[in-house]
Amino acid sequence: MQLKIMPKKNRLPAGRVALILFLCQMISALEVPLDLVQPPTITQQSPKDYIIDPRENIVIQCEAKGKPPPSFSWTRNGTHFDIDKDPLVTMKPGSGTLTINIMNEGKAETYEGVYQCTARNERGAAISNNIVVRPSRSPLWTKEKLEPITLRNGQSLVLPCRPPLGLPPPIIFWMDNSFQRLPQSERVSQGLNGDLYFSNVLPEDTREDYICYARFNHTQTIQQKQPISVKVISVDELNDTIAANLSDTEFYSAKPNRERPPTFLTPEGNTSNKEELRGNVLSLECIAEGLPTPVIYWIKEDGMLPTNRTFYRNFKKTLQIIQVSEADSGNYQCIAKNALGAIHHTISVTVKAAPYWILAPQNLVLSPGEDGTLICRANGNPKPRISWLSNGVPIEIAPNDPSRKIDGDTIIFSNVQERSSAVYQCNASNEYGYLLANAFVNVLAEPPRILTSANTLYQVIANRPALLDCAFFGSPLPTIEWFKGAKGSALRDDIYVLHENGTLEIPVAQKDSTGTYTCVARNKLGMAKNEVHLEIKDPTRIIKQPEYAVVQRGSTVSFECKVKHDHTLTLTITWLKDNGELPSDGRFTVDKDHLEVADVRDSDGGAYTCVANTTLDMVSASAVLSVVDVPNPPFDLELTDQLDKSVQLSWTPGDDNNSPIIEFIIEYEDAMHEAGLWHHQTKVSGMQTTAQLKLSPYVNYSFRVMAVNSLGRSLPSEPSEQYLTKAAEPDTNPTAVEGLGSEPDNLVITWKPLNGFESNGPGLQYKVSWRQKDGDDEWASVVVANVSKYIVSGTPTFVPYLIKVQALNDVGFAPEPAVVRGHSGEDLPMVAPGNVRVNVVNSTLAEVHWDPVPPKSIRGHLQGYRIYYWKAQEGSLKRNRRHIEKKILTFQDSKTHGMLPGLEPFSHYALNVRVVNGKGEGPASPDRVFNTPEGVPSAPSSLKIVNPTLDSLTLEWDPPSRPNGILTEYTLKYQPINSTHELGPLVDLKIPANKTRWTLKNLNFSTRYKFYFYAQTAAGSGSQITEEAVTTVDEAMASRQVDIATQGWFIGLMCAVALLILILLIVCFIRRNKGGKYPVKEKEDAHADPEIQPMKEDDGTFGEYSDAEDHKPLKKGSRTPSDRTVKKEDSDDSLVDYGEGVNGQFNEDGSFIGQYSGKKEKEPAEGNESSEAPSPVNAMNSFV
Repeated sequence: MQLKIMPKKNRLPAGRVALILFLCQMISALEVPLDLVQPPTITQQSPKDYIIDPRENIVIQCEAKGKPPPSFSWTRNGTHFDIDKDPLVTMKPGSGTLTINIMNEGKAETYEGVYQCTARNERGAAISNNIVVRPSRSPLWTKEKLEPITLRNGQSLVLPCRPPLGLPPPIIFWMDNSFQRLPQSERVSQGLNGDLYFSNVLPEDTREDYICYARFNHTQTIQQKQPISVKVISVDELNDTIAANLSDTEFYSAKPNRERPPTFLTPEGNTSNKEELRGNVLSLECIAEGLPTPVIYWIKEDGMLPTNRTFYRNFKKTLQIIQVSEADSGNYQCIAKNALGAIHHTISVTVKAAPYWILAPQNLVLSPGEDGTLICRANGNPKPRISWLSNGVPIEIAPNDPSRKIDGDTIIFSNVQERSSAVYQCNASNEYGYLLANAFVNVLAEPPRILTSANTLYQVIANRPALLDCAFFGSPLPTIEWFKGAKGSALRDDIYVLHENGTLEIPVAQKDSTGTYTCVARNKLGMAKNEVHLEIKDPTRIIKQPEYAVVQRGSTVSFECKVKHDHTLTLTITWLKDNGELPSDGRFTVDKDHLEVADVRDSDGGAYTCVANTTLDMVSASAVLSVVDVPNPPFDLELTDQLDKSVQLSWTPGDDNNSPIIEFIIEYEDAMHEAGLWHHQTKVSGMQTTAQLKLSPYVNYSFRVMAVNSLGRSLPSEPSEQYLTKAAEPDTNPTAVEGLGSEPDNLVITWKPLNGFESNGPGLQYKVSWRQKDGDDEWASVVVANVSKYIVSGTPTFVPYLIKVQALNDVGFAPEPAVVRGHSGEDLPMVAPGNVRVNVVNSTLAEVHWDPVPPKSIRGHLQGYRIYYWKAQEGSLKRNRRHIEKKILTFQDSKTHGMLPGLEPFSHYALNVRVVNGKGEGPASPDRVFNTPEGVPSAPSSLKIVNPTLDSLTLEWDPPSRPNGILTEYTLKYQPINSTHELGPLVDLKIPANKTRWTLKNLNFSTRYKFYFYAQTAAGSGSQITEEAVTTVDEAMASRQVDIATQGWFIGLMCAVALLILILLIVCFIRRNKGGKYPVKEKEDAHADPEIQPMKEDDGTFGEYSDAEDHKPLKKGSRTPSDRTVKKEDSDDSLVDYGEGVNGQFNEDGSFIGQYSGKKEKEPAEGNESSEAPSPVNAMNSFV
């Protein structure tokens, strides 16, 4: 089946819009081959409004094509321009382009005018646009005398520019004598007319070189206006000037320039009109004056400003809308606003339109006898008028053609003949311009010809559209058919699309689309065909894309881009940064499919794109590199709304370095009192750029701002301008006021002085006032400066006073200060405590009581009572006191009793008591002596077993190092231990106190014994010392044992026993880790004294210990034999009465928190640590 031309195309998917636009361009570019007869066509011409440089030759272009080649002629200002008569004018051969040689002679002004070119051959005539030729002009400024301008600070000002009229209009800018552009801001800016507007002037605006420059780009010249001098004087300067020029009887004073609401400098009035042409840039301007500087806002009444075409210029004083259309007509309102009010101006905008094409006429090729039309449609505001010309002549007076009929904007042709060939011109014009289009009618009879090269190879990526060209020409218009393959198999129209220009489209090309395609063109005069070839290639794909990266400055980052492509195509991988080339920097390294950036800088942040190119397709993938860092410092700090106690600070944030700003920190410096020291003022949200700051009087403020993001704090901004606040009386009084005497007859009043920031003004002083609390005296006072202490002399000892300290400065006094209580100086107490009594509680504890001293005798703040006590020999109390080491306990406040702990039993002690105040101690009470009763002794100093025999052991020992009384006897207990660590019967033996050696007889041979040894006094038994020893071995028994040990059965039995023990140990270890209880009679207490093991209350059997994880106390029924422990109930006294030592104290509730003063004798260890077994009580304590 053959596929024919489809004149209508519908149901096109959105993805093919670009393809259809491309095909339309091909259709519009379809032309008559140049080897065929055709009318002229203008191909190139100069612009309609042609401004020339008068210093160069004038070149007016006019190029055309046609068959036969056209000839050219010109008109100037509507009449024939005979170039042969002007020696300065030449025409380029084979062209209509004119060259007018004015560089050697002649003037450009001579050749100003309207030029039009005509290209003509036997088939018709084409004409160019009317070309208006004008030389550019850059005239000088007219000379004028400019008077200096003097005005008051805060007034508004307009400096006129009024540049000379040039062609084209010049570009205006303001500079100084050094050719530096003058800075502009919301306060100072240049208007569209070139004038320089000041909303309000400041003293820094004073200068003598305000110069307006006009740059004429066409001639590359700059013209300069005379400099303008401006002087801005402050109110104080103005008053001084006025006073110097007035007599003594006259009075005049210039008032400070007050703040004022906005008024418009331009445009004037409340409303104005603006007209603009379609397609141009609409520029609306509003500039206002006022104090503070007004801010400009723009709105459109009854509508919204177009988002993508609206721009603000000149600090929002100019509103620009690009590509303006009729829909942008309407009322626009600008609003000027400051703190004192607002004003608005309405601009009515009308958009007109020069003619623009809706459908321009196209060249028409017809065969004899065919019909056709030329259509010329244009629009504009106002609507343009359409007129037709034929071969450059108005159609109304052109030769008649019976095949032609005119119907408004359309010419209808029917049954055309060769004589109907001509060039028609359509002119659409209104008051704002015109359009001129040439379109020819060419009557030809030509068989088909295919213009596409034969055997063209097309390569297409799979799954993309394939376009196979078949450019053709013929008259009448040929029909096109496509075939595939050598056998000419027909193409199905449900897969392929044939366009009107002959192109075959395969919407989705597949691998099986590869092959040879034949295009056949036919009309009644003949047939032509052409073969083309199609290859389908695999698409290029990025199989691993670069990934988003966030790095810190100075680190290295790498991007990866792996690509898969058709192996028959050449692949090129290119890396881009922000859609441009990579910086030419050695830090960027490209290696195959990797890009590495070393030593990353802030400027490296952006989008990095991997572009994979072949000759047929291109794919890309991008990743963003964010270089994060602390923010850049804020800048452009400005102080506004300056009041006595507040000011508004505004700033411009620095770059956040890709990490959003969280907050701004504002600090201040007081240059008057603490220059160079910055203090925290406040912090505000990262969204704010202004802050209202509260100020203190008499401070010379400077402010700086720091920005904070998640990475840290920026460097501080540059300091703001300084702002000195007015002085005022102090807001606060000194703090930490105290009154204490350093001597018995004075009162020292101290306070924390105000700092310079708190002084609020010059001349900071302090009014110090005092009087006795309980007296009727008036307040005594004194004013001092530069001190924080005042001493009142001649006061009674330790008398209460009322004190107050008030700040004042040159402006006035601070508020009434608070009254503080104080005392004059203390003296040592005069009386010792009386009726000192000692009650011995037990061998290590005594209780002391005393009577308090009278309050008046204390002569100061009572701090407590102090007990001095020491150990003394009887009868030597007074003789050796100088060399006795005393211990001290202090009892705070007014306590009249206390406990003396840690006394040595069976000792002679003495003590006295003294009262203590802030000055020191009073006299001591008479010494009181007391004796401590006997206590239980310490363990014997040593225990040794010597001279072991078959049936006897000899024990030697040293007495206790601390007998704590008179020894009455020693107790020795011992019991045998068998090979399985089982304990035998216990033997109890009493030994006289005067013995240090004892021999035990009738013992078993080769037996281990455990010994428990301790001393006794009348108070009870002391701590025990333990030891083990073994009687000697019988030789015969030893021989038999050796014989048994060499037997094989015995060795096997021992191995089996060892294995069983190992298994039992593993089981016990597992059970122990699980937290269970287990008996420890055979394990922990094998070597302990069975008489002092804890016993169950009900049956007296040995109890159980918890393991390390079962921290439970001893059962309630557990008890220790009375002969082995010091019972807690020996003293029922509370620790509340214990005092405090020199290096430590007892709390008020009596709990001991320190240690005794003086040297202490270290107790020797009880027994031999290497041989001593723990008692059951100690074992229990260590277990829990």
